[in-house]
Amino acid sequence: MADQSTFSSSAYGGDGWSQRLRTHADDMGPMWQGGIDSEWRPLRQVLLRRPGVELEAEDFDAAQQLEPLDLAKAKAEHDQLAEAYAAAQVQVLQTPDVPNPTPNRMFCADLFVMTPQGAILARPASTVRAGEEVATAAALAAAHVPILRTLTGTATFEGADLIWLTPSHALIGRGLRTNQAAIDQISALFDELGWRLTAVDMPFGTMHLMGMLRIPDKDIAICWPRRTPHAAVMALREAGYRTEYLPDEDAAQANRALNFVTLGPGRVLMPTGNQAYKTWYETLGIEVLETPMFELRKAAGAVGCLTGIVARDMEDR
Repeated sequence: MADQSTFSSSAYGGDGWSQRLRTHADDMGPMWQGGIDSEWRPLRQVLLRRPGVELEAEDFDAAQQLEPLDLAKAKAEHDQLAEAYAAAQVQVLQTPDVPNPTPNRMFCADLFVMTPQGAILARPASTVRAGEEVATAAALAAAHVPILRTLTGTATFEGADLIWLTPSHALIGRGLRTNQAAIDQISALFDELGWRLTAVDMPFGTMHLMGMLRIPDKDIAICWPRRTPHAAVMALREAGYRTEYLPDEDAAQANRALNFVTLGPGRVLMPTGNQAYKTWYETLGIEVLETPMFELRKAAGAVGCLTGIVARDMEDR
């Protein structure tokens, strides 16, 4: 007897075929995990990387850090950071180990950025950090986080250069770490998904947009006076934020005070030791939690830089 035709079988579109009609956005939550559409909604999940032997490099300047670090102290501070997140009911994911780790891989904020529908994987600008995105991609995949875009060609991008203003509008900083080629590729993704991207130019001698402004609540943005790009302030105001400016004190202290992570509306986690700024934030109605960064900041970063934001509560989820 001749074989029966497969023409009408479900595999070939017959009566048993079931067409997938849900969008990728619909699959966020039941299938895929992660996602943010703001900088201020309740924080649910972060990615960290506990520092290791990579911090024992003898030439700290070649590692693009500020001073030599004591590894034991750095590990202890990082453990306290993870404990602070756990105490705030934030799930902590960890980046996996890799052979020959590079010295700055603990700065997870640089290595990806989240959108409402998944992650954009970074492509760090410095040769010292080249390849750190590989382990980050593995960590995100293990957490069931979709990667929407991996940058190609000569594009360089670091996640700390992108900040969400509204669920459909983000700022991106063009400067030392993020170039126009990356902005073009990310803009194409945003256009495809119906989001708006506003590029602003960073002052020379600065690192990331995250170091110029932070958003601790739905209607307030903290900016660095005379260094936050003019276009960024205009975009913040257009989006309904009141802009407040750090008191004009020592720049290094100001930078650490701005290097915080928003845990939820009007609640932030910042480095210990900035009492004047803690008091100032409190006058703005912001609750301040602290964690020590006296050793880790020698590597040119603090709470915000160390923390890769994976998930927050979102407007429509």
